[in-house]
Amino acid sequence: MTVTYLKTGKAQAERDEDDAKVRAVVETTLADIGARGDAAVRELSVKFDKYDPPSFRLSPSEIEAAMSKVSARDMDDIRFAQNQIRGFAQAQRASMTDIEVETLPGVILGHKNIPVQSVGCYVPGGKFPMVASAHMSVLTASVAGVPRIIAAAPPQNGAPHPAIVAAMQLGGAHEIYVMGGMQAVGAMALGTETIEPVHMIVGPGNAFVAEAKRQLFGRVGIDLFAGPTETMVIADDTVDAELCATDLLGQAEHGYNSPAVLVTNSEKLAKATLAEIDRILAILPTAETARTSWADYGEVILCDTYDEMLAVADDIASEHVQVMTDRDDWFLEHMTCYGALFLGARTNVANGDKVIGTNHTLPTKKAGRYTGGLWVGKFLKTHSYQKILTDEAAALVGEYGSRLCMLEGFVGHAEQCNIRVRRYGGKNVAYGTAAE
Repeated sequence: MTVTYLKTGKAQAERDEDDAKVRAVVETTLADIGARGDAAVRELSVKFDKYDPPSFRLSPSEIEAAMSKVSARDMDDIRFAQNQIRGFAQAQRASMTDIEVETLPGVILGHKNIPVQSVGCYVPGGKFPMVASAHMSVLTASVAGVPRIIAAAPPQNGAPHPAIVAAMQLGGAHEIYVMGGMQAVGAMALGTETIEPVHMIVGPGNAFVAEAKRQLFGRVGIDLFAGPTETMVIADDTVDAELCATDLLGQAEHGYNSPAVLVTNSEKLAKATLAEIDRILAILPTAETARTSWADYGEVILCDTYDEMLAVADDIASEHVQVMTDRDDWFLEHMTCYGALFLGARTNVANGDKVIGTNHTLPTKKAGRYTGGLWVGKFLKTHSYQKILTDEAAALVGEYGSRLCMLEGFVGHAEQCNIRVRRYGGKNVAYGTAAE
């Protein structure tokens, strides 16, 4: 395999050092929230957001007041996006059916899809108010039938962000809080004097939010590890440098540590994209962030063949993968590790981020190797059940069960089976000697 890096970012050791620093801060913060509850959350809100309200939870009148500040056009756009996301989520939910089958005469097995009973949805603020994240988490949980959905987002300029509040309310949130970062995640997961803890935490965020979710996993469920945005462009000479550079920088503007990677088999396109990125950075209003992100985390990888491009892409397992080649469907068929695919030059990652209908909360840091993104199914738990309807079935399964329990040395287990054989099969079966 011939793979050439025309540009690299920070070394892995430096990235690991950054992660270690984040881990230490989050561990201390979560311990403080667990010990002091509302007082710790308030101190963190004042420190990071300069926000000290009488209550972090918005009242109905405060929700109404915030929504009244959203323009008619913005409200229409939010409703349009939510209609697309709701429609796709409903189609996904309809694909998940309860089942019940008779596997042997008189033996009934089944499963039910039961919604998680309470979910905390985090909506990032930071540099950009992520209105769309409310659709992706709150609305999708609502379609799944979650009976208690709470949502939190940081304040903007000392007040609730009107459009985020509108998106949360229209999406179906039952409680809305104005809290940011790891303190919001910690408060929703651990609970405080005024916030009842939830069973699951979802939503994207910065490195501190992602690490908080990682440390809380087990105590609560999480959707996935959704850290800083990652994007990859897989391109050949069927597209031009302007498209590639625009798609890379369009995601690099998320934050100072957002990896953006070009994988191509065209040296001409690779070099032209590097030059085009420099041109765009000179005029992009968000260039300060995008330039740092590109310098530290941007990569350009030149391959000889499409098979090499596929292997490199699957190894990186990027969150967003924009494919613009003469064989987009070939990549769809063969790629196995990614967050979401965006196929062809007509589509782009921003479509998925904001409006097209798929979910934008996606796996990062190679998590695409073992999980997909947030979807309606993440809010559903598939629980199995069984029942035996006839004496004959009870005796038959019991005989096999008894012998298999004794194979492992579980005598008490075997007797659970034996007593059914004796009662329903009319046989006197001793420990571990179920009828042949």
